[in-house]
Amino acid sequence: MNLKERIDQVEQRITEACARSGRNRNDVNIIAVTKYVSLDMTASVLDRGLQHIGENRWQDAQAKWNAFGNRGTWHFIGHLQTNKVRDVIDKFQYIHSLDRLSLAHELEKRAAALNLQVSAFMQVNISGEESKYGLPPEKAAEFLKEINSLSHVKVTGLMTMAPYESSAEQTRPVFRGLRQLRDELNKQALTAEPLTELSMGMSNDFEVAIEEGATWVRLGSILVGKEED
Repeated sequence: MNLKERIDQVEQRITEACARSGRNRNDVNIIAVTKYVSLDMTASVLDRGLQHIGENRWQDAQAKWNAFGNRGTWHFIGHLQTNKVRDVIDKFQYIHSLDRLSLAHELEKRAAALNLQVSAFMQVNISGEESKYGLPPEKAAEFLKEINSLSHVKVTGLMTMAPYESSAEQTRPVFRGLRQLRDELNKQALTAEPLTELSMGMSNDFEVAIEEGATWVRLGSILVGKEED
């Protein structure tokens, strides 16, 4: 299956998931995760009209960003070490892995120096897996209060990763939990503007995530395939 066919198939599945859950297709955004593909494939992804590019590590993303950084909207979706903030701060419009105060303050410091605002997703470990990064759900409200004074970091929503399950349906409680947590946080009015975004769902489970309210799905192998540079 070539790239166009994969895009068409994914688009059909997203449209059907939106129809099943009574959602507007335009409310779901695709992030093409290009961490395992070449420069040529990344160019093809952009040529096909997929404007949101997701990368996990700056070391892997650097050559692609140098080649195509002006062509799309870039999302940093992996765990972000504090000492790597300087590398990504002015290149990635969205950070999907805000999970600790030290990272929030480093993002604020670097963004303030460049006079820009970073859009961030607070990463929450809904599943409770020890191998997953993210704040425990019960710490989310406290975290938002602690970073509320930061003027260059805007938390627009929440992000989570579900465990890999043989049946995507088994991931539903995780995605539902993130949506419910967002709604609870909004009731507390902890942010200047309501949290609207949910970054959740990957190749194995994106349809269930959409049914539960995902606004951003992060799709790698099912969309762009997998190859090494």
